[in-house]
Amino acid sequence: MTANPSSFAQAITFLYADPAEASWSFYEEVIGLPLVQDQGTCRIYEAAAGARAFLGVCRARAPRATDNPRVVGGVVFTFVTDDVDGWYARLRARGVEIPDPPSLSETYRVYHFFFRDPAGYLLEVQRFERPDWPAP
Repeated sequence: MTANPSSFAQAITFLYADPAEASWSFYEEVIGLPLVQDQGTCRIYEAAAGARAFLGVCRARAPRATDNPRVVGGVVFTFVTDDVDGWYARLRARGVEIPDPPSLSETYRVYHFFFRDPAGYLLEVQRFERPDWPAP
């Protein structure tokens, strides 16, 4: 056992959907994430350039416990980009329902907007407006 293991090299967030096919189409065709691996009941996408962050979308085995992402076990998946307005326009043009246009959160110092995927997960597109966030 190593006392000081090396840093993690990659991260994968898994979301569960039923039916999974609607979510797979959404992430592949609407968002345009590159498919890295199709495991049959789970597909893993490259969520950020450079193969460091991934999003896995798997077939659910049980119904969703809650739609509130801010409870224990809740999820908000955030895509970070400098082009928040461009993503807002692209997603709206592809028929994605976005409740509110991009706005600045003074509290967190991010420019962002939220929307949901076909399985009901809350997604966010944001740009950090703070110098202390690490550059990609």
